[in-house]
This record gives sequence, C-alpha cells and structure tokens, in this order.
Amino acid sequence: MKVLVTGISSKLGHLVAVELLRRGHTVLGVDRRLWPASPPGVEMFQTDIRKRPAEDIFRTRKPDAVIHMATVTHLNQRTAERHRINLGGTRVVFEHCNTYGVKQAIFVGRHTFYGADAESALYHTEAEPPMAMATFPELTDLVAADLFAGSALWRFPDIDTVVLRVVYALGPSRHGTLASYLRGPRVPTVLGFDPLFQFIHELDIATAIGTALDARLRGVFNVAGPQPIPLSLLIRATGRKNLHLPRPAFQRLIGRFGLPRLPRGAIQHIKYPIVVDGSAFQESTGFEPAFDEVQTMDAFTLADKRW
Repeated sequence: MKVLVTGISSKLGHLVAVELLRRGHTVLGVDRRLWPASPPGVEMFQTDIRKRPAEDIFRTRKPDAVIHMATVTHLNQRTAERHRINLGGTRVVFEHCNTYGVKQAIFVGRHTFYGADAESALYHTEAEPPMAMATFPELTDLVAADLFAGSALWRFPDIDTVVLRVVYALGPSRHGTLASYLRGPRVPTVLGFDPLFQFIHELDIATAIGTALDARLRGVFNVAGPQPIPLSLLIRATGRKNLHLPRPAFQRLIGRFGLPRLPRGAIQHIKYPIVVDGSAFQESTGFEPAFDEVQTMDAFTLADKRW
C-alpha cells in the first residue's frame, strides 16, 4: 500500500515510517522540515501541507492511505499559527483525500482531548465529549482538529477514517509533552494532588498506527498502553525529585529556576487524571503494547542519562 505520512520529520514520524516499511508499505513523507537520513523506501517532499505543492503530491502520487501527524503540540507556538496548522492543515488533508480518491485516513490525536477536571470520569470512553476546551483553552485548536477529522466519517463516507486518541508518549527520543515536563532534575507538582498518568512507549505508538492501518479500521479509538501510575511514582522512577508546591507558588514559579514552562491550563492536568479506556481498539485489532510501564520509564531514563 502507498501511504502518505504528514509530519514525517518528527521523532514519532520517523518511527511510524520505519514501522510502515517493516510492514511492506511504500512511504511518502511530507514535512516543512527535511529528514536528511530518511531510510531507503521513503520518498520525501519538503513542503507545507497547506500549500499547492502538497496537493500536487496527492494528485500525482495517488496515495492509498494518509496518516496525518502534522499537528503542533508544543504550547510555545503562537496561537494563531497553531490554529492555522492544526485545524487548517487537517481540513486541507481531508479535502485532498476526498478529491483524489484516498481510501484510508488516520488522524493521530491526543487523549488530552477529554480534559482534566475534578468531576470527570476516571476512565474516558470514545463516546465522551471534549472537556479540554473548558479546562485547558490552549488545546482548543487540537480538539477542533480532532472533531473535524471525526466529522469526515459522515462527510466523506467513501474514506475509511480513523481518529486515534493516543496517551502521552515516552521513550528514548525524549520528545513529547510528558518528556518535556520530566526533562529537568526537579518536577513541580501541586501540593495535595497525585493524579494517575497514562503513557505508552513511542515504539508502541508506531505499532498501533501501523496496526490500525492494516486492520482497515473506521471510527474513533483510544490507544491506551500499559496501566496508569501515580505521578509521584513516575517522577521517582525516572530519577527526578518531586517538588511539591502550593498552587499559588506553582503558578508563580513555573518556567523559572529551571522548572518546565507550562501554560496556565496545564495545572489541571497535574492535579487531575486523564485515563482512557482503550478496550475498543484492543478488541478491534488485538493490539497489545510490547513495553510495560517499567520498561517504558527505563527507556526514557536510560536515554536521559546518555545526554
């Protein structure tokens, strides 16, 4: 199968490309950044997915499937630009899929879609609405992109559309939201709160995406990984020091004295859990993560020591 991967130059994009090649697929990659060391079998195109040259790739290369990963997750990007990339880029990708006869489309989303709140359910199923827009306004564009991708299920019925809401990635690349939060020797937490954190090895994410493609899934699925663990245990197991801060001090000190920079809405995610039920994806595909929570934390910690 000929598969077009947007955002292929990201660390996770690299892993997905390698996984697709392992499964025997032909891989086309689109990204604004170069991937100079791309493996044989990956045909790279350096362009913005929203521009005309990207549409020409759909028209001339005629991919059978598209995996859309060209979304911005880091929160230091300007809001207007994030909106243009995340929502505008997602809209363009699905319109091109419809115009040029793509049969499968996978949108790789985040479990933070559900939001963190004191009154939320402990386990979130795919049927639940997004709370993130109310509890974490900085994620509004990502939530909107997820909802737009989901709407393709009825707007473009000829496309087998899949939305994967994946928990936090962790692994040797040391990239991603959770890895950034754990990067320093001291990890700030809110005094009196110890939420469950759910994460998955980055190699297991690549496997899950490849599995969803080969299974010809259709619909919205949570991708959960191993069992969640308390934040305090995650910090200790990765060799960090838990810096307990009262909420007023947390808000004043975050981003200073070597502490990670976090937007205001992130405090909800450090106080309350976001745990998803991944049973639907497991039952539909037979997917089981190859790495448990200890192996995943060890992979991150060992890579961290090499730097």
